[in-house]
Amino acid sequence: MTLIATLGRQVGLSSPKAPTFGQLAELRRQRKALARLDDAALRDLGLTRQEAITEARRKIWDVPSTWLR
Repeated sequence: MTLIATLGRQVGLSSPKAPTFGQLAELRRQRKALARLDDAALRDLGLTRQEAITEARRKIWDVPSTWLR
């Protein structure tokens, strides 16, 4: 058994539709990019600076619930 599979089960990613490592890496990249947006871009998205920071700080395994259905 691989380390990633073991860790995935420990954090609750053992469902058949668990996100792939590539999806998790992309999600992390997007969250970091969100944190770097300026206030004007965040306003265009309808987000506050605090909401962007909160999203960017989410753990890698804290994925959207739609990924697990």
